[in-house]
Amino acid sequence: MLRQQELLAVNKLVPKYVRSVTLDNGQVHFYINASDLNNFLYFLRRSSLFRFTALNDLFGVDLLGRSVHSRYQIIYVLLSYITNSRIYVHVSLSENASVESVNSVYPSANWLEREVWDMYGVFFHNHPDLRRILTDYGFRGHPMRKDFPLTGYTEVRYSEKKKRVLLKPVQLTQEYRYFEFLTPWEKYFTK
Repeated sequence: MLRQQELLAVNKLVPKYVRSVTLDNGQVHFYINASDLNNFLYFLRRSSLFRFTALNDLFGVDLLGRSVHSRYQIIYVLLSYITNSRIYVHVSLSENASVESVNSVYPSANWLEREVWDMYGVFFHNHPDLRRILTDYGFRGHPMRKDFPLTGYTEVRYSEKKKRVLLKPVQLTQEYRYFEFLTPWEKYFTK
């Protein structure tokens, strides 16, 4: 875990990259601009003080309705084997903004960035192979966005006549639109 003096040292070394730093339950969170991401991660990887050589995780968060200026937040989880510490680097993005790929700094980001692209639609510049990884190639939309419908846009059905799988638009019957909150056994015992 990073100590307070190490946290201050990082803040003094890279003040032009870091917008803010928070310490939450012993975890350090850096908030930076998307344009400074590669430089900041390269510094954290090569710095003799920290050596954050492993990218453990990279994930997205949809902040629809919670933030006016930024819709998405991309979070990079870095690990240093030397100091045995973990930090979180946060990058905020607007609706149609994109971010530079960190694949050149951390090669393990390749599949993680593809997953964020597939689920949230956040575009990564200079990614070597940015294509869908969890959904079909013809899939419309990005399922982890908060504005994506829970039922999706299409449903898959097998046609006995045509002997193949068909994609059809979702059709909800009326009985699924209204939910009865009383369970069947509560109907008879409530007064």
